[in-house]
Amino acid sequence: MALEFAEAVRRIPVYPAASAYALPEDVALLASNESPEPPLPEVVEAITSVLGGLNRYPDPTNAALRRALSDRTGVPAQRIAIGNGSCDVLLAAGDALLEPGAEVVYAWPSFSVYPHLAAATGARAVAVPLNDREEHDLDAMAREVTAATRLVLVCNPNNPTSTALSTEQVARFLEQVPSHVCVILDEAYCEFSTLDDPDASLDLLGQFGNLVLLRTFSKVYGLCGLRVGYGLAADEAFVTAVNQVRQPFFCNAAAQAAAIEALKHQDAVAARVERAVVARVELEDGLDDLGITPAQSHANFAWFDLPTPDGQDAGEHEQGIVRALAERGVLVRSGTALGKPGALRVTYGTPAQNARFLRELGDLLGR
Repeated sequence: MALEFAEAVRRIPVYPAASAYALPEDVALLASNESPEPPLPEVVEAITSVLGGLNRYPDPTNAALRRALSDRTGVPAQRIAIGNGSCDVLLAAGDALLEPGAEVVYAWPSFSVYPHLAAATGARAVAVPLNDREEHDLDAMAREVTAATRLVLVCNPNNPTSTALSTEQVARFLEQVPSHVCVILDEAYCEFSTLDDPDASLDLLGQFGNLVLLRTFSKVYGLCGLRVGYGLAADEAFVTAVNQVRQPFFCNAAAQAAAIEALKHQDAVAARVERAVVARVELEDGLDDLGITPAQSHANFAWFDLPTPDGQDAGEHEQGIVRALAERGVLVRSGTALGKPGALRVTYGTPAQNARFLRELGDLLGR
């Protein structure tokens, strides 16, 4: 007799994880929005320094990391939630805020974990299509907020489309959302945006008591492998609630030490962003040479529709291109898996990896 699982398990979609974790080192890994640059030597040293104490549990309060983040952002430590990646805080927010009869509103396509929140809790998901520029349609999202809405998710810059909205646009949207509805501004890629200073949104926390800024050390800091993220909340009650619904010790000792040290090197962060912007321009120029126009990127990746030959299905053509690129040692993400058949998402890699991708794509497209 087969095991019987909860109804939620049947509802929750499988996360579209990228492949290639066991592939040779010469593969161009452009599928998971990781940094091509390793952690700083000082960060590696900080990790090494705590390894001798791994017989002890990590600080369950994450006190030192919350103090460091408070010093960096000006947000009081008691209003900072730490997580096993920002996704941990996001999923905990779903558990803390949603239940059958409640609603969660988000744009689509957007971060592929968002549908999990409604599926896991029995809430109703309201997915609002992006506009024709592949951006959040904030006015349309505001119109979908009802008395049942508990949570609104705004991914800015948006994954997978790379587009971003200004802080002013976000503020006007927040003015339209009732104060009892939690709004999570998911800013995993905020450091890469050239629309505003990455810290411009911090001022919104003082204006809107229902706001949470969700950020991560996985992207520009290059700490994907340790999984550490955080939420900056306008209301301390959010931090209390998400901590209540999670297991204890949700951020390990090495991750805490690495994040604390990484925060000390903002000049290195700025240099990484500069290199990412250079890669953005190079990749966009290369795509333009192939007759492809990507969305206006404010992240560390490009998003674009593949040209589809007449008579072919866009999704089937795109997936064929993804497979063919993988056979040539270049891994990118399928738009089909991310909510838009016919599109590709490509992370900016090293200059050599970016050139390799453009060369192989051009060959496959006959350009």
